[in-house]
Amino acid sequence: MPQVQGMENELRQEYFNSYIDTCLMRDVVEAGRITDVVRFRRFLTGCAALVAERVNYTTLAEATDIAPSTAKEWSKMLVGLHIVYLLEPYSNNALKRLSKTPKLYFCDTGLCAYLSMWLTADTLRNGAASGHYYENYVVIEPVKNYAYAKSKGNITYFRDSNAKEIDVFIEENNVTRPLKIKKTPGRIVVR
Repeated sequence: MPQVQGMENELRQEYFNSYIDTCLMRDVVEAGRITDVVRFRRFLTGCAALVAERVNYTTLAEATDIAPSTAKEWSKMLVGLHIVYLLEPYSNNALKRLSKTPKLYFCDTGLCAYLSMWLTADTLRNGAASGHYYENYVVIEPVKNYAYAKSKGNITYFRDSNAKEIDVFIEENNVTRPLKIKKTPGRIVVR
């Protein structure tokens, strides 16, 4: 949401709160016939807390007091509304890919930060979760680029049984480019 860039912190918070209450909640109620907006708002906040992590529907369900199947359904609805993006794991076997766990990203890093109460640029840049937000931003940029580009690419991630991970694989024109995303104090690296 570029219109919030450069706004004072209080105005930006007011904007996101208004956006969630008027636009997003209205769309969610209409699209998914959700009647419990309080639980849904908690679910949305729970999703923001898990940004750049593998999705655990049971954890989301417990935090929101809903069934895991409802958490999965609500996640799909958020994907359909382009609020979140689920990054599928890399696999050279399409059938295997279906059984693996996706990672959750927000299409708008600012909205995610607002939901998690990381309200200032300094807090976001230097806070404990700053690496997650940086990874969210880096992953979402090529996702948005391919959504509007003539050429299409496949974006996935890789994690083996020893928890070794490559944050992003971008496959385009039979070429695969792996990216490792790291944010450490004083350094931001995308390789």
